[in-house]
Amino acid sequence: MIMFVEFLLIVMSFIIVGLSLLLVLTLRNGSQSGDGIVTVLVLGDIGRSPRMINHTISFSKREQKVQHVGYSGTKPHSRLTTCKNVTLFHVMDTPEFHKYLPKLLAYVVKALWQSSCLLWTLCQTEKSSHLLLQNPPAIPTLAVAWLFCLFRCSRLIVDWHNYGYSILALATRSNHPLVLFSAWYEKWFGQCAFWGFCVTQAMQEDLKENFQIQRTDVLYDRPVEQFKPLVDEEKHKLFIKLAKDMVVFRGSDKSTTAFTKTDENGIRLLPDRPALVVSSTSWTEDEDFGILLSALDSYDKSTSAKDRQLPKLVCAITGKGPQKEHYMKLISEKKWSQVSVVTPWLEAEDYPKLLASADLGVCLHYSSSGLDLPMKVVDMFGSGLPVCAVGFKCLSELVKHEENGLIFNSPQELASQMMELLEGFPSKQEQLSKYRSNLKSFQDLTWDQHWDEVVLPRL
Repeated sequence: MIMFVEFLLIVMSFIIVGLSLLLVLTLRNGSQSGDGIVTVLVLGDIGRSPRMINHTISFSKREQKVQHVGYSGTKPHSRLTTCKNVTLFHVMDTPEFHKYLPKLLAYVVKALWQSSCLLWTLCQTEKSSHLLLQNPPAIPTLAVAWLFCLFRCSRLIVDWHNYGYSILALATRSNHPLVLFSAWYEKWFGQCAFWGFCVTQAMQEDLKENFQIQRTDVLYDRPVEQFKPLVDEEKHKLFIKLAKDMVVFRGSDKSTTAFTKTDENGIRLLPDRPALVVSSTSWTEDEDFGILLSALDSYDKSTSAKDRQLPKLVCAITGKGPQKEHYMKLISEKKWSQVSVVTPWLEAEDYPKLLASADLGVCLHYSSSGLDLPMKVVDMFGSGLPVCAVGFKCLSELVKHEENGLIFNSPQELASQMMELLEGFPSKQEQLSKYRSNLKSFQDLTWDQHWDEVVLPRL
């Protein structure tokens, strides 16, 4: 008990010192003009925050000096690290308080720790005209950013990706006191922002009706230049690279893969290749991978039916997160004969290539609020990859059923859709080809064009 009290005293002392230094450093770095400088803040892994990276690069292209603040974590894509006018600021990592503190107390101490570290990091930055903040996480980021902007006379802009309280409710219950406090907190500080952007029309309406936040614009996620269709030669190079670590990608010799071969006419896709299905995830509560595993069970059983012409299936699931170990254990227990599952951790440059090399994408993101859209589907569409996506409230703003993909609501429906799309593959691909063709209109509007239309006028 004494050690615990001492620990709390150390944390609180750190916070008091941090707040005191804030005033000093604000006066030191806040005296100069902030014109031409923007701070982009995400209290998350910089390398795994694609929308905020896109913001930063867009600002840089318009000759703005950008200070990008977040956790170091995953190595960012080279398009960020080589971008001119951009300085990265890394927040100190948060200890795993939940391992040695009660759950509620660990949550409070974590918020206090993050507040102190975030304030300290922000104080190292130059004064900026605007601070663009990703939400969620809301606690403690919204309050810290608001306080900091108050001292620095900067304008706080919130980019609403989802609601923090709705994500918190997944791990507890909707009427839990912590969830109710989080909802009030998010609403109150959200109203303090100068302006906001959000990812769907449905979220814009919800912000107006339930949060009384009127000043928001809809900024849809759009594909950036890395997400685009590939020629067969580029696919072959990727498969050769993946074959070094994963058997399912290997061919009969070093010049072939399970999907491609080299002959006198160059690189070509094999006529008896397996179908490649891709699903990317952060392995969190808002994605039920049990749905995909059940669908793969049904698919594997159906391949033995005499009246079905279904190809072998290679399912690549990318990403990392808290539930990965749980699902990897379940996958290892499966005895599939026609289905193989791999979980590669890809370099940032290879992820777009894998999407463009796949035949079908699967999205299991169902949104804790029902108001945000899965970025992974945007990336898949940019790569020319049709998608089967689990349905929720506003998904139709992105996935048009039977136009650019299919929407399912159960494992049985997903299994049925996969079998329908892949029947007779690869010689028969009428539906997949139709969806790919319909994606061209989506690909025509890029992130840069949309950003210029929506964000630039507000700044």
